[in-house]
Amino acid sequence: MHQKISKYFYFTICFAFFVFATLYLSDLIVSQLLYGFSYTNGFVSLNYVENTGAAFSILKDSREILIIASVVAICCIIAYIIRHISTISFKAIFFLAMLGAGIGGNLHERIALGFVRDYFQLNFMDFPVFNIADVLINIGVVAIIIMILLKKKL
Repeated sequence: MHQKISKYFYFTICFAFFVFATLYLSDLIVSQLLYGFSYTNGFVSLNYVENTGAAFSILKDSREILIIASVVAICCIIAYIIRHISTISFKAIFFLAMLGAGIGGNLHERIALGFVRDYFQLNFMDFPVFNIADVLINIGVVAIIIMILLKKKL
């Protein structure tokens, strides 16, 4: 029982930390960009974009659908953790919290602002502008896929 409570607590702390970090750092970066700060090197540039869609601008101007999909995704992550709390590893909880927080960060911006603030642009390839929440989502997904492929417990 104690281990289950520890896992729930660990998920809550990780999730809250990642959401806070995502939103705080996004506010910091965007405020600097709006005040004229610019940064570029051979790898990445900071370029502020208001994205009303999802990845690669799919579902552009479909705010309600994206909000519903985000809420469902976060609920599925939480339900998975609750259902498998006895067997899920702390590493899997960490990456699920990262994934959920990335979704949650973008969800918050969609609800509060009506769009997602993107600002990282890769200079070495043609790739959409993205944000910290997108990075968390991708790291979480890739880590979970690797864990599944290596047949580690989720």
